[in-house]
Amino acid sequence: MKEGDEYAFPNSSVQGDFITGMTLRDYFAGKALAGFCSLQDSEGLWQWDADGVSVSAYEVADAMLKQRFKE
Repeated sequence: MKEGDEYAFPNSSVQGDFITGMTLRDYFAGKALAGFCSLQDSEGLWQWDADGVSVSAYEVADAMLKQRFKE
């Protein structure tokens, strides 16, 4: 399993199967994206393009995972 492939909220069912959900990388990217979306310019306008902010969110998530696994 590579860094970030583990699940953010793993849970097992009664049968012992895992209910997986989103990956930790996706969860971290979503949190970063929420922060980016809260940023506005001095006129209260959101100045991000969707593709750029998505790439940036995953870059932040990757950096967070790198720090998490750093020894």
